Amino acid sequence: MPPYAAREAAVGNPDGPGYAGLATFCGRPWLESEAELLARRPDVAVVGAPFDVATTHRPGARFGPRALRASAYDPGTYHLDLGIEIFDWLDVVDAGDAHCPHGLTEASHANIRAKVHEVARAGVFPLVLGGDHSITWPAATAVAEAVGWGEVGLLHFDAHADTADIIDGNLASHGTPMRRLIESGAIRGRNFVQVGLRGYWPPPDVFAWMRENGLRWHLMHEVWDRGSRAVIADAIAEAVDGCKALYLSVDIDVLDPGFAPGTGTPEPGGMNPADLLRAVRQIALDTPLVAADIVEVSPPFDHADTTVNSAHRIAMEVFAALAHRRRTAAGGTPDLPGTAP
Repeated sequence: MPPYAAREAAVGNPDGPGYAGLATFCGRPWLESEAELLARRPDVAVVGAPFDVATTHRPGARFGPRALRASAYDPGTYHLDLGIEIFDWLDVVDAGDAHCPHGLTEASHANIRAKVHEVARAGVFPLVLGGDHSITWPAATAVAEAVGWGEVGLLHFDAHADTADIIDGNLASHGTPMRRLIESGAIRGRNFVQVGLRGYWPPPDVFAWMRENGLRWHLMHEVWDRGSRAVIADAIAEAVDGCKALYLSVDIDVLDPGFAPGTGTPEPGGMNPADLLRAVRQIALDTPLVAADIVEVSPPFDHADTTVNSAHRIAMEVFAALAHRRRTAAGGTPDLPGTAP
């Protein structure tokens, strides 16, 4: 029997719809305190970061964590491609939100960093729900503190580089977090890789800084030209070269706004969900992934929960891949109709 099947079978109705009952992610147990987390020691803890003070265009990402818990269509928990009942093999809990007081960037970022660090230092995988992309600065910093300073690579899906030095006088904008991480040394430039960049920003001087610091990028044109599978294989190799762990950051605006209208800075010409979901799955299957975030989901601009559902499935792909790895380590094989990846 899978390690968690018997325990979870006795817990209410874990496959119930998201619109009923308590709004926890996928109906998972709510373990908000560090003491509860340490007592249970799950495999994954979902952490909300409801902060969007650093947004430059359309706000609303503060509502992302709540929407991902309550508004996503709940598809069930059996992953068809991998042939696995996810939560039979992976213990996932909802650890609640970091406190993000209105208008206070420094306090909010500090609370996000502390909350994620509680999870990471316990050896638990934090899946962070933003919030705007500035939350990656404190979240990835917390993971680097727990895993090893400069020992974590970062694979970044986004329409925008987010490597500006300063925007409108703000060093903590959602367009600056990646530069802050590199400057601090939490993430080494050579292990920072971006996929999906397109459009009209940033300008050449920002790319010059990126090149000087060893960052690597794969423009959306390259994804279109070579195909996502080839690009993702290269991005994985670059991000994990010489480091012992990986952090995955997915800005939902990496998707074309036709698929993800609910975001603050939509940029036409992006990825499609089929490619992104499989890319995320491959990363979680093939790398020493220790943490991830999903950011820039802005429900006020969403239509029919389209963006929310795509973001929700990104988390489910991470969970499924991690569950598959645990099953493989235990000698298990995929059930129908799944196949080994």
